[in-house]
Amino acid sequence: MSGVPPGPRELTSGLERLAGLLEQFDVKDLKVVVFGGGTGLSNLVGGDSRHPSWPEAPFNGLKELFPRTTSIVCVTDDGGSTGELLKDLDVVAVGDLRHVLLSSIRQDKLHAQYGLNEEDCLKVAASLHQVFNFRYAKTPAGLDALLSSLDHCLDALPAGMSRPLLDLMGALFTDERLQRLVNRPHCLGNLLLVSAICRHNGKSFSCDGKALIRGLRFLADLLGGEPDAVLPCTFTPARLKILYGNGVMVTGEYKSGHANRGFPVERVMVEASGRPEVPAEVLASIRLADIILFAPGSLYTSIIPIMQMEEISVEIRKNTRALKLLVTNIWVQKGETDLVTDEPGRRFHVSDLINAYHRNIPGGIEGLFNEVLALSLDDIPGSILQSYALEGKVPIYLDRENVRASGLGLLECRIFSAAALKEKRVVQHDSLAMAKTVRAVWAVRKHLAPPSAITLSQKMGAEGLIIGRRDQTPSSRLAAVAKALAKFNLDPQIRERVLDILWRHGDISLDHLSFHDGIMLVEKADWVHPQEWDRIFSFYDPVDRMIKIRRDVSGQPESFELAYLVALGESLLGNYAAAKEMLPVEHKSGPLGRIYQVTLRPPALRQCYLDEEDLHTYLELARINRSLLDPLRYTRLVNGQEGFTPPGLLFGLIYAWYLDNRFAAHIEYKMAILKMEVPNMIPEQVKVSSRRRQLVDFFRRRIFGHDV
Repeated sequence: MSGVPPGPRELTSGLERLAGLLEQFDVKDLKVVVFGGGTGLSNLVGGDSRHPSWPEAPFNGLKELFPRTTSIVCVTDDGGSTGELLKDLDVVAVGDLRHVLLSSIRQDKLHAQYGLNEEDCLKVAASLHQVFNFRYAKTPAGLDALLSSLDHCLDALPAGMSRPLLDLMGALFTDERLQRLVNRPHCLGNLLLVSAICRHNGKSFSCDGKALIRGLRFLADLLGGEPDAVLPCTFTPARLKILYGNGVMVTGEYKSGHANRGFPVERVMVEASGRPEVPAEVLASIRLADIILFAPGSLYTSIIPIMQMEEISVEIRKNTRALKLLVTNIWVQKGETDLVTDEPGRRFHVSDLINAYHRNIPGGIEGLFNEVLALSLDDIPGSILQSYALEGKVPIYLDRENVRASGLGLLECRIFSAAALKEKRVVQHDSLAMAKTVRAVWAVRKHLAPPSAITLSQKMGAEGLIIGRRDQTPSSRLAAVAKALAKFNLDPQIRERVLDILWRHGDISLDHLSFHDGIMLVEKADWVHPQEWDRIFSFYDPVDRMIKIRRDVSGQPESFELAYLVALGESLLGNYAAAKEMLPVEHKSGPLGRIYQVTLRPPALRQCYLDEEDLHTYLELARINRSLLDPLRYTRLVNGQEGFTPPGLLFGLIYAWYLDNRFAAHIEYKMAILKMEVPNMIPEQVKVSSRRRQLVDFFRRRIFGHDV
């Protein structure tokens, strides 16, 4: 795949003949379907079109050897410019679609469509790279200002391409559906794709599936790709839910990708706003495919969400004549493949990647892929791997025996860039090497071992799709949150900051905003809230139902976010307590400690998010025990001068920690016991670990509504 290795002529001549035969093997009429996310998929198809060096060699990869390639893209991303679009539009995530779309342009198509020579094709690719990856920090005043920012790079494009692109850009400033989008920081390529969709959607503000496909086809064809080169896996807006090994479940691909939970991912689910609609074009392309590929990339946020669309996985299994290949990742990905579920502390193996697919895809991996393409690291100098290790990058270990024992074929290939290794001392997938590898495997497919029954120890995935309400798309949720905040008398700057916090933490229910009447900033000199138990400069005051935050904290974004989330959590307990007191415990030898006593307000007078049973459960888990004499009285013994976290503050801290474990460091410390294996614990540690896991489960189920 990387050329014939040096050696004596009598040894290499046969390899040279084989290489020559493979080079002549005609695959241009084969139909190829590739599944994946943004970077991994685009790199496989035609190189990473976001990378600054892409214009140097834009016509590479699968699309050149296999021109009838269709990419089916995961559309659950919610970060960056895509996330900003989701605030305003009920549309699937378009960022990865745009990314793969640009990677799919082909030189022969540009030549045939616009009469361009090789040099002109490279200039067009460079201009499109500049346009589609352009991000503005300041909102452009109009089309002329935008073109000026682009340094008029559209001038290098043929008229048949530049005029429609100018029309799409102009619509950003004239179409009322698009005008509001320009006010947020965006990637111009995303806006152009949305503009193309609106162009095919009449005057409607909603984005239906037909308009999405028409817009994609129009733009793909315009740029020099095949009209069906790129398709979304679904028309239905959806978002990811990630369940970690400690029981915490969080919503959002961006949030999970930037988390450092310290626990392996256990399951991934897709929450769709309604029953997901898979494009008919997607199912047809799978049905007709000669080759089906699973691209490398983020394990839990690219392939698995697509396979949660059961129509897709069923159609793949039905196509029994296609060659089906899984391309493995090279490097461990922090937050996804840096930890394993069954052996804490062990590095991630290729078999772990396969098991993760099996565990998270309904019906497992049976019939989805038969062969695994893995990068052989035997040719990578140890000094380079050591350099990567110093940067915290570790390769995924290829455990050959376990992969083969699973029933899958294993093909070790040099699918890295030899030039990048030699010139830059970096190891990365090479799009051309991967395309040649796929061609070689197709050529010898009849000599591969027949598929075996899958034999994996882990249980195959069950239904992982969560059907939400159609009115709960990200944009509709944001509008509802903004409406709820409008009832409060807030400083506009604070309102925007709180709105941003609530947007980023999609697990916060709208109901959580119903137990307070606003936010009050209190001057430092007037701050009288006791800090005996904490250094959190916020609290919920049940007397006036206000969240109170010390004003100096409002100037520190992370501190303000923590303060707000803790107090918001506290507000869910409402006015549950009629009285709280600390009673001394005396002995003739001196004080022994204190008894914390809380008397609950009668249920009829209580304003609380928790019902009677849930409140009792929480207090018991917080080690506040119900009195045998009075069901409304709860107590806890505090020994000597030991510290103690009152139940209201503890609730707020766990609430904030659950949403983002960077907050509430001492809660993170307490929860670290969940990393210990039971056989290594003493009985008391087992009890503590069990109680803290029950607390996490309580918050997941009863507070954040995630019942797994």
